[in-house]
Amino acid sequence: MNTGFLDTIHRRRLDRRRFLIGGASLAALPLAGLSGCGAGEPRFSTNPFTLGVASGDPAPDGVVLWTRLAPDPLNGGGLPPDVSYEVSWRLASDPNMLQEVQKGTATASPEWGHSVHVEVKGLDPGRHYWYEFRAGSEESPRGRTRTADAVHAELDHVRLAFASCQHYESGYYTAYRHMVAEDLDIVFHLGDYIYEGPPAEGQPRLHNSPEIMTLEDYRNRYALYKSDPDLQAAHAAFPWSVTWDDHELDNNYASDIPEERGPMEREAFLARRAAAYQAYYENMPLRRSSLPAGVDMRLYRRLTYGDLAQFDVLDTRQYRTDQPCGDGTKPFCEEVFDPDATMLGSEQEDWLLKGLQHTQARWKVIPQQVMMAPLDRFAGPEKRYSMDKWGAYPAGLSRFLSFLKEAKIDNTVVLTGDIHNHWVCNLPEDLNDPGSAPVATEFIGTSLSSGGDGSDVREDTEQILSENPFVKFFNNQRGYVSCLITPEMFQADYRVMDFVEKPGGSISTRASFVVEDGKPGAEKA
Repeated sequence: MNTGFLDTIHRRRLDRRRFLIGGASLAALPLAGLSGCGAGEPRFSTNPFTLGVASGDPAPDGVVLWTRLAPDPLNGGGLPPDVSYEVSWRLASDPNMLQEVQKGTATASPEWGHSVHVEVKGLDPGRHYWYEFRAGSEESPRGRTRTADAVHAELDHVRLAFASCQHYESGYYTAYRHMVAEDLDIVFHLGDYIYEGPPAEGQPRLHNSPEIMTLEDYRNRYALYKSDPDLQAAHAAFPWSVTWDDHELDNNYASDIPEERGPMEREAFLARRAAAYQAYYENMPLRRSSLPAGVDMRLYRRLTYGDLAQFDVLDTRQYRTDQPCGDGTKPFCEEVFDPDATMLGSEQEDWLLKGLQHTQARWKVIPQQVMMAPLDRFAGPEKRYSMDKWGAYPAGLSRFLSFLKEAKIDNTVVLTGDIHNHWVCNLPEDLNDPGSAPVATEFIGTSLSSGGDGSDVREDTEQILSENPFVKFFNNQRGYVSCLITPEMFQADYRVMDFVEKPGGSISTRASFVVEDGKPGAEKA
């Protein structure tokens, strides 16, 4: 690795340390925000809040508020690369913002894409708040958020939705318009928020550049996606908790290994990874604990909602070993059985298992990226698996499923994206016996738009169901999954769009499945 790249990483780590030191004063004084030294006078030729507002990672006493100044969003943001801007924010307990609760200022610096991340503390648990930003004479759209419930509160329900895979070119985000009409406490986005590829002819919408490589490229691509009004509305309506998959950087990458081997050396790929990770942080409502340091960014984390639900949000990209057998979908090769092969890395895996073992929450919910169920995609005695999913990492998957059984961890529900289809899978206790008793349930959501309109079934639907007895439902339309958690059950409603390749699609519930308290496995509602 050359000296220049190491210097870049070192500078970013110093920037992160300065950010954290400044953030400590913000946490200690919730009424006062960050105020950067030498901040310029905010004067804009047009409203800079073109990318909307968002909130995220709610705690019982607070939440992250986000915005990013970008008067010319698709051209680097349109602000000088050497000027910081003071942004004021305020939070109220009513939608008209007459009952102000807190206010402060934050600095939108060019080093972080003129983004703003305010960690508000001192709030009441389990209640709604409204917020807005101001820069100079310009005001942002107004957002609504909600804090998590107190840790030991006895809750009667939590409502959530999860979505993933919103390829801008493939279709419109009308599903988010329908999501906004629901009564949700939180939204989980499970990856592929953007796609990195060049524009493709004949699509409903087009990307704005060739394949993205640099920090400015990634910033402009996020700006394109976040310019969608339905996506902005969903961010403004609910707090989100986000995690990435592969397309936020590069299709099917694994740790420091790109999809395409050869032309891009490891050093160049790490430079691209650092740019992608920074742009992700800049555009998401994430806490300072997720601030990237060079090529690293801590994204796995835990949220709790009273005594009812613990959410362990995973990262299955940054720490995984390389896909075995040369990636693709194929029969198992010897590499698959490497006991050291991992999806999570040892540190994250240990964090997950300990968290599951020690929680007092009734429901243990794991929002993550790629399919856990060991799905055989071909008919007949030969078995073929996607090398990019948990099924090709049987050592790690077996450890997880065996742990659930041996430690008697009940009420475990996995939420998954990535695969562009709706699925319901009961995770078997024995990978060698797909029909063995379930120890957990995996609810897998389809894409928001990726893949276009889709259809209710595919030609291989019957084959999939016959080869995989743990699969209880399959659907190939676009949409998301809406969930209701109560002490008695976890219900997943599979929401589907009639079309996404043009605006104005309608939505319906294709199927609903329920996991009962203390009874592993989902049944149709």
